[in-house]
Amino acid sequence: MNSKLDRRSFLTQSAALATGVLVLPRHVLGGSGYRAPSDQLNVAAIGAGGRGQGVLQGVTGYNEETSTMLENVVALCDVDDERAANSYERYADAKRYRDYRVMLDEMHSGIDAVIIATPDHMHAAPAMAAMQLGKHVYVEKPLTHDVYEARKLTEAAREYGVVTQMGNQGNSGEGIRQICEWIWAGVIGDVTEVYTWTNRPVWPQGLVRPAETPPVPATLDWDLWLGTAPYRPYHPAYLPFSWRGWWDFGTGALGDMACHIVDPVFKALKLGYPDSVEASASVFVENWSPIDNLESAPNSSMIRFKFPGREEMPPVEVMWLDGGLLPPRPDGLKDDENMGDGGGGCLFHGSKGTIMCGTYGAEPTLLPTSDMQGFEAPSQMLDRVDGGTDGHQRVWVEACKGGPPCSSNFDYAGPLTEMILIGNLAIRSFMTPDEGSGGRRHSYSGRKRLYWDSENLRVTNHEAANQFVRREYREGWSL
Repeated sequence: MNSKLDRRSFLTQSAALATGVLVLPRHVLGGSGYRAPSDQLNVAAIGAGGRGQGVLQGVTGYNEETSTMLENVVALCDVDDERAANSYERYADAKRYRDYRVMLDEMHSGIDAVIIATPDHMHAAPAMAAMQLGKHVYVEKPLTHDVYEARKLTEAAREYGVVTQMGNQGNSGEGIRQICEWIWAGVIGDVTEVYTWTNRPVWPQGLVRPAETPPVPATLDWDLWLGTAPYRPYHPAYLPFSWRGWWDFGTGALGDMACHIVDPVFKALKLGYPDSVEASASVFVENWSPIDNLESAPNSSMIRFKFPGREEMPPVEVMWLDGGLLPPRPDGLKDDENMGDGGGGCLFHGSKGTIMCGTYGAEPTLLPTSDMQGFEAPSQMLDRVDGGTDGHQRVWVEACKGGPPCSSNFDYAGPLTEMILIGNLAIRSFMTPDEGSGGRRHSYSGRKRLYWDSENLRVTNHEAANQFVRREYREGWSL
């Protein structure tokens, strides 16, 4: 090791000693790979506009009044310059890229952690590439586009030993912790039935592919936006937000919101993979006849998951409803009381009572609500997160610096995402006619109950459904 200090290092350390403050290098304190708590994280973002801008602000602790932040943003990658313009201006010193592969190749030695806030179909490939380089990753929900990808990211996070977090911020909230503690303490007895619902989609679904081929905006790299998805001509029907309703890019209402809404169910009931799943959805009709539409998610759907007993908990059915569908109004809820909140909610039906909460597990309450009067909450069993849902990104940052592990790391978020995407497998199976059916609605496969083999990632009783477990990437892209 060179024992000499260059002039800049000497002046920097002298100034630090003069003020009584010295930030020691990580290798001095803890050996190779150690990060001092006072160090700033060098962050790169893949997807810098839209949701990416909000995640960047949460991760860096960016203060809009003072334009200061707690971490360094060293690189920004986005295929849409117009969408990313605000982040480009805010983090002007960050190097800009359009292709994340080029960014990671050129800058990996200067990057500690990577944020991924792209459309769903472009979550897994960049996350895998970053983890293979030893980078910590924060990936927006849902973790992946399909079941196979979720399993592979979970395995990769363990293999590479990086810090991970999925962007389901309700997982850091107070509500989900209260629900867990109430259920684990037996407040409502054995839970055997759960309803979950959302007001999504709030974007167009049930669509056919547009025939027009308008020019690609100059600010957009359409080929890179498509990424792993099959090629199709550009159309504004796909972006910047309505990609969620197209199966090549998004995961529909379920993929958008279940990682938030089903999260307290998955955690409190210690769920894993379902034994079976079945779905039904709104039907596409033209001239009084059903038509095949395999490209767009339906306007509404209903899914029933069945789970076996877990530890001391009995088997449970979990229902999902979207597109305006709602569960039966529970006993104990007054006529003038809202069910859930404006975005959706959960109902846990137990042998001794019912718990209701809103989206993100927010504001749980016993039903009837009069039961909350004089209710003595059980002892606290779970640690709380500073800032609750608002602290979800900073928890990941602190974990990257050697702090406690994240609660929605991929060991948790991977199985949660798999469970949710099995629901999409059932929806898409429902919408796919059996061979020889002539498109007759009564023969659509999804009216069957699909049995799931979690170890081998396959449906055991309906082979056609397995086409939705894993998609083929476009040439030039890989996981």
